[in-house]
Amino acid sequence: MIWPESDNNVDLLGLLIYLKKIVKLLVIKTGMKLSTLLIFIFCLNLTAKSQDLDEKTASIIAEGRLLYHSEMASWYGTDVLQARFKSKAAGAGGYFSYSDGEQNKCVFFDRKEIPAPLITFIFDASYNVNSVKVDTSQRNFTPTELELFTIRQAALRAIKTDTIFKMYNNTNLNVIPLVSNEDKKVYVLTAPTINGVVVFGNDYLLNFDRSSQLLNIKRLHKNIIPVNYTGELAETTHSHLPETGDFITATDICTLMLYGKTANWKNHIVVSEKYASIWDCQKQSLTVITRGHEKNR
Repeated sequence: MIWPESDNNVDLLGLLIYLKKIVKLLVIKTGMKLSTLLIFIFCLNLTAKSQDLDEKTASIIAEGRLLYHSEMASWYGTDVLQARFKSKAAGAGGYFSYSDGEQNKCVFFDRKEIPAPLITFIFDASYNVNSVKVDTSQRNFTPTELELFTIRQAALRAIKTDTIFKMYNNTNLNVIPLVSNEDKKVYVLTAPTINGVVVFGNDYLLNFDRSSQLLNIKRLHKNIIPVNYTGELAETTHSHLPETGDFITATDICTLMLYGKTANWKNHIVVSEKYASIWDCQKQSLTVITRGHEKNR
């Protein structure tokens, strides 16, 4: 069963408890076979559990997609900058990307003491470089951009000073700031600098308070997990320790959306103690099953 994002706010767990009471009355008053009622209750339990899994994974999927769109805007924004705006590239002090409605923006800022946007690339969902919009006007950061810039710089300082962060050969650390209402965080992903490998793990989450002060740093995967690919259709997997969590992570989803089709993977399976999270790399969709049901997938 595919667990898509849902707007259904029905409280199935509460409904299940209510219906169980009704079932007891039906057995007493109608003489209905208990086996029939038990099958009915079992089906309701499965439905309630499916909604519970859906609610737990919906936010992970949404955040993974945000990370993906940020990375895509950064990739293509950098390509356009280097190909068409070399003079601007020389004066760039850094960049960050974010989604704004249906648009995905990559903002390069200057090297001044108080930085400001140097050039902004605005992509639609296709990331077609031929239709990208370019803003070179002199302006200040928007309030959201200022928050993104601030927590990005704080994350870079932490990477330089905190020993929790690890660096590996043939990789870079990519810093992805996210701001949603009052929720401020920065993900740090490890990206390969060579072809033929997809890198999971060695990823981090930095949480910030309302005033953009760093609250804590969490290492999401304990290790780095390189997975080689040859371009042949394949199904791949990696496992999660309990401290990483029961489900696929937002960083896993981002990585699979970025590289899964290029690697020609059919599915990638993330196995934890309780669940198997199956990401369909072609359909960009998630299936979650309990470990006890693995053989029935």
